[in-house]
This record gives sequence, structure tokens and C-alpha cells, in this order.
Amino acid sequence: MTEMIQVQTMFSSKEDAEKLAQDLVSWKLAACVQVLASRSTFRWKGRVVKELEWLCLIKTKDELFNEVSKAIRKANPYEVPEVIAVPIVHGSKDYLRWLEEETLELG
Repeated sequence: MTEMIQVQTMFSSKEDAEKLAQDLVSWKLAACVQVLASRSTFRWKGRVVKELEWLCLIKTKDELFNEVSKAIRKANPYEVPEVIAVPIVHGSKDYLRWLEEETLELG
């Protein structure tokens, strides 16, 4: 079975996050994207900032990471957008099969 990953990114706008989710799923670059409200505290340009942000949890294939990353960078207005991927080490066989079926086949 193909290696699956979860990619995460943050947006300042709910609308931008939901548009990315819709685009990634429509383009079959992701099988599922959850958009969650998040209170973030981070250091930016020498000061500590607290903001409401929108977390996108993107389930996809490892081989699609570069395309997902490009879509995030294109859609995200942040100067340095978060693009982090973690492997899905374990999961139910049915769910992982569904993820594989609902995403693009490369090559």
C-alpha cells in the first residue's frame, strides 16, 4: 500500500482555508481536509503574537506532497506558510485504502 501522510498548514482566514480544502479534494491531491479553528501563539519578527488561525489537516499520499505543498504556497498569504508533513504510521486498513482510492495515481 502507498505511504500516506498528514500535511498541516495554517491560514488567517477561514474562507482561504476552506477554499484550499475544496481545491485539494476536487483535484484529488487529498482525500480529506479538516479545517479547525485554532488559537496560535508564536514569535514573529521579534514579538510574540496571539491570533485566531485556521488549521488544515490534509490526508494524502507521500508522493503527492510536492503538489500539495505548491498548492498551499500559492493559496496561502503568509510570508512563511507552515507546510509540515507527518507519516501516518498506523490506521485502519479500510480508511487507508479509502485514502489511496480517493487520491491521484502518479506515474
